[in-house]
Amino acid sequence: MCGIVGYLGEKNTKEILLEGLKELEYRGYDSAGIAVLQNGEFSNYKAIGKLVNLEEKTKDFVTSGFAVGIGHTRWATHGKPTELNAHPHLGESSYVVHNGIIENYALLKKELMADGVTFLSQTDTEVIVHQFEKNLKIEKSAFEAFAKTISELNGAYAILLTTKSQPKTIFFAKHGSPMLVGVNSDNEKFFASSDTPLIGHATDVNYFEDGDYGFVSSDEIAIFDKNNTKKEAKYSKLSQNKLSAQKEGYRFFMEKEIYEQSDVIADTLMGRLSDSEIIFDELDKELFNGINEIKLCACGTSYHSALSASYLFERYSKIKTSVEIASEFRYREPIMTQDTLFVVISQSGETADTLETLKMAKNAGLKTLVICNVDNSSMVRLADATILTRAGIEKGVASTKAFATQVTVFWMLTLYIAKLRNSLKEEEIIRQISLLREVPASVKVTDQMHEKLKRLSKRYLHGHGFFFIGRDIFFPLALEGALKLKEISYLHAEGYPSGEMKHGPIALADPELFTIALLPEHLHYEKSKSNVEELSARDSTICAISSIEFDKADDFIQISKCKDYMLEFFEMMIVVQLLSLEISVRLGNDVDMPRNLAKSVTVE
Repeated sequence: MCGIVGYLGEKNTKEILLEGLKELEYRGYDSAGIAVLQNGEFSNYKAIGKLVNLEEKTKDFVTSGFAVGIGHTRWATHGKPTELNAHPHLGESSYVVHNGIIENYALLKKELMADGVTFLSQTDTEVIVHQFEKNLKIEKSAFEAFAKTISELNGAYAILLTTKSQPKTIFFAKHGSPMLVGVNSDNEKFFASSDTPLIGHATDVNYFEDGDYGFVSSDEIAIFDKNNTKKEAKYSKLSQNKLSAQKEGYRFFMEKEIYEQSDVIADTLMGRLSDSEIIFDELDKELFNGINEIKLCACGTSYHSALSASYLFERYSKIKTSVEIASEFRYREPIMTQDTLFVVISQSGETADTLETLKMAKNAGLKTLVICNVDNSSMVRLADATILTRAGIEKGVASTKAFATQVTVFWMLTLYIAKLRNSLKEEEIIRQISLLREVPASVKVTDQMHEKLKRLSKRYLHGHGFFFIGRDIFFPLALEGALKLKEISYLHAEGYPSGEMKHGPIALADPELFTIALLPEHLHYEKSKSNVEELSARDSTICAISSIEFDKADDFIQISKCKDYMLEFFEMMIVVQLLSLEISVRLGNDVDMPRNLAKSVTVE
């Protein structure tokens, strides 16, 4: 995900900004840039690719004496990863960096262009600096212009802005994206989107709350809350452990990423939901002309998200859908017809087997779409169209938030196609969109839930294996739960459709077989319950996950009462991820780097 740094002081501004950006590399990025305002003049440098490219561009740039500077690493959401799209973005006499998404940027951009403003980039961020300069012409001060600009933005943001009209000041605003300010005894001020860049520079930090905005100068840190009331900074001592800072207090990156799912799903949804339809600005509706079938192709966790999607495409979009394991599809001499939309799914966009199937589809003349987390990856460059999941970088090898955002994208895409095909009534699409808005809240991890799973995990360290079982879309979730457990605990686990138990697997049932049963209240509950009762009658140890208490369960994990099975899906997803994590922790394994596995599989 994008990273922000800022500095106000008399030391080597360029080096402090570059060092700070280097500490944010772990978050993932595709371009970077800095802007320094010194002696009333700006110096601005941008580069695509790794930070070494920016360092090369700035090697002859020297700063000395007081300056203000801002820097940014960009993970592309609006616009390709190019130098023009890289931050900081320039107005007539101001620069801005921004994390997040401005939902109403298209409307603001249209109004600014009507006023004669020329845009250089494809980004939503550039709107901020032009809107600020528009307001600067009518407000009494730069701060009032900035405050007015913030009030006109909808969406999520962490913003730093500098302007020649107030050359010794950095303006800031935070809503939905993290940002903090740090200080030290030398009267220096540092901004960043996480702790790490400030370690070794600042001693005390203030974490901004949603709605905070204000300005920092050499004399003052002025913070205003969402009600425009001035407030005091609340400083805490800064940890000096960089790896710990990257993990933001969590024991493992995987744990941090499970907790992040609420935020990244909100990012995935942002700008894509109206009251009555799904908005994918990146898609041309003609992509779906003449399409009578969707073929989904992926590996591993992405395959499970695709399998989940197949239920929704046929149920909501009323379109024939098939799902393929990429490593098998390549060698099957498959029949591909040109009325098929070929969709590949990959966290990295570089998964070798999946990439090869995309090339096969292109060679066969099929229309192609990629669901991916990395802009400018091989698949994104090759496919006809792309939907980015906006999950940010995922350091844990066992995927969590990539799966969550892929399923979210697919849910939206099924409704998008349903509207094109008139396969759902408008009121049902409106209902589904309302449900989508609830997903970020449904995946928030509660202390009570996590503590219960920590305690429960000690009962599941032995035995001869696990069955994860579910029906309908909960079968792919069972597969994903089993995969998570085997990846990081090294215990044998299998996912099965609940109704398949009596067709062979039930022969394994005994007290040392652990059954993790997914029992959604709103989808085939009674049928799934009867399948679990069959296993219970044969002495399998049952752990039931449901909103309805199940008397045959040895252990019961209660999720909240939900309006719809899809919200139950996301809540159960959190449970199986955390249960796998806690079992692995108790076994003493390296959760983030499980044996024999790599994050991006770029070989056959």
